[in-house]
Amino acid sequence: MQRAAQFCFRLPSVVVRAHPQGRRLAIRTMASDNSYYVLKYNYVPDILQKRGPYRAAHLDGAKKMADQNKLVMAGALTDPVDGAIFIFRNLSRDDIEAFVKDDPYVQNGLVPAYEIRPYMVVAGDRD
Repeated sequence: MQRAAQFCFRLPSVVVRAHPQGRRLAIRTMASDNSYYVLKYNYVPDILQKRGPYRAAHLDGAKKMADQNKLVMAGALTDPVDGAIFIFRNLSRDDIEAFVKDDPYVQNGLVPAYEIRPYMVVAGDRD
C-alpha cells in the first residue's frame, strides 16, 4: 500500500497541517503573540424584563475593559436573547473570573451559568 504524503500550506497568518487520511487537522496562529479567552453567559429566560436596574453598570464594566484594550468585543446572543459572548485579549482566567464576580448581572442572578474557554484566533485581530 502506498502512503499518501502529508501536506502543509501557509496563509498570511495561519499554518495548517492535515493528516493524509484526514484524521487530524492542526491549526496554529501566526498572527500575533496575543492570547484570548471567550466568556459565555447563559441568561435567565426573562432577561429583557429584569436587566433594567443593572444594565448601565453591566455595560460600564464591559466598556472599561474595552477601553483598556482587554476586551475585543462583547454582545448579547439574539433570537432568542438567552446569553452573551465576551472575547478577552491577554487576560488570565483569574482576571476574567474577577470580571464575572463584579458584574451586576451575575451579582443579581441574571446569569445562572457561565463558561470561560481559551480561544485560538486564526484570522483577524492582530493588535
